[in-house]
Amino acid sequence: MSNTDLRNNALVWFRHDLRLEDNQALVAACEYAETHQSDVRAIFFVTPKQWASHDVAPIQLDFIERQLNQIAIELAELGIPMDICQINDFSEVTGLLSQYISDWQIGRVFATSEPEFNERCRDASVIAAGVNLILKPQHCLLAPLSVLNLAGEMYKVFTPFAKKWRAIAKREAIQTLPRPAAQAAPLPKPSLVTFNCEKRCSSQWPIGEQAAQQKLRQFAQQKAADYQDCRDFPAIDATSQLSAYLVIGILSPRQCIQALLSHYPDALVHDECPGRCWLNELIWREFYRHLLVAFPKLSKSSNFNVLADNIVWRNDPHEFQAWCQGRTGYPLVDAAMRQLNQTGWMHNRLRMVTASFLTKHLLIDWRWGERYFKQNLIDGDLAANNGGWQWSAGTGCDAQPYFRVFNPISQCEKFDPTGAFIRTYLPELESVDLKLIHKLKIHSQAKLFGDTDYASPIVDHKFARTRAINVLSAMKKGGAEIRHKPQLDRASSVDLDKEIFG
Repeated sequence: MSNTDLRNNALVWFRHDLRLEDNQALVAACEYAETHQSDVRAIFFVTPKQWASHDVAPIQLDFIERQLNQIAIELAELGIPMDICQINDFSEVTGLLSQYISDWQIGRVFATSEPEFNERCRDASVIAAGVNLILKPQHCLLAPLSVLNLAGEMYKVFTPFAKKWRAIAKREAIQTLPRPAAQAAPLPKPSLVTFNCEKRCSSQWPIGEQAAQQKLRQFAQQKAADYQDCRDFPAIDATSQLSAYLVIGILSPRQCIQALLSHYPDALVHDECPGRCWLNELIWREFYRHLLVAFPKLSKSSNFNVLADNIVWRNDPHEFQAWCQGRTGYPLVDAAMRQLNQTGWMHNRLRMVTASFLTKHLLIDWRWGERYFKQNLIDGDLAANNGGWQWSAGTGCDAQPYFRVFNPISQCEKFDPTGAFIRTYLPELESVDLKLIHKLKIHSQAKLFGDTDYASPIVDHKFARTRAINVLSAMKKGGAEIRHKPQLDRASSVDLDKEIFG
């Protein structure tokens, strides 16, 4: 390379965008290099200490490691070398990146913006150090702060946000970007990198863009039409299970929406379109990410509704452990928690059931549950996790009211009517009569489920409901005085009928 070409190389800084197709940062880097007749390099920072502080699940770290090694190989085939740098945390990024830019004569760095507060502070520090960092907001279809109300403010209710989002999206050319062409001769196959941190096997989730796109196509073709009718039944394979791929960026939201619209082109326009229900789930994802940018306090374990600071949580550690281990004595709650513990994933309906049970039946601070989910979910994501937990607790933006308490008995009866899901994860109830499971009663003398080892109910539903409404009424506007701050120790709309809440 001649001296006139110095500092014209392009660098792609990979983050939660571990794909080569529809990667705006990668495409922009290749276009920059072509214009300047220069080279493209890639970098990824492994940050175990930061991940630990963010409660990233070991199963998600294993998933990231596998996908990262895969795209390093694919980049090498395009003539793009990838350097995987193992450091401790974000505090080391600026210095190391500045040195890397100097060593490799980098003229511009391209990356995907991230909505979380610490990640945004990291990027601000990098830019303040003089790095020419170009951020692409591709973690959402529509960039945060681009969907605003008439006052120019972020929506605080989902329905008008979704309406405005769809109106803007209709005007967008929703086309995905192809994988870039080779930038140079293929490079030798890179050595596999192993993260120096705790991991849990994620082999049940195939890596690679081809596998993810195949799952996406199959869902759009075969399941999206019945999604609204079947999505709430955990024994039915009716959900997309694409969230893990979206979280680490093997798939982009644009790819998901394009695939849906290819089969249901009216999903953005007509409420009755079969694809509308799943589209709304993607919009909920965007809503929570937009909120994270508009309200940075959400990244700091704060209640969205400041009145929730008045709540006096019980925070019983023994009851919390019973919930974590699936020993509450409520079959649907326990089966859901065991699904999470065994697989690293939980059905969305059950995320709401278990979160409601923890925060309302046991009156345990939603932050405890949020953290446990994040530490165990392969699709753990701050925006969605925080949004879902605050929705369930009634403390969040456009959350369910504090006086709405999920009835875990009728939830069980309605959404696992045959008991198939419960018996999958609670084998001790295999021979228990279905009517007994669905008509849960607390027996003061005899064990509820006969001679099984299954736990007795941890709390009576009616008592817990009354207690929750009383305690959570601290969120009633003008109805409570601040007693003490809650301990910081570390979602979709549902029917609000009396059968479910009671």
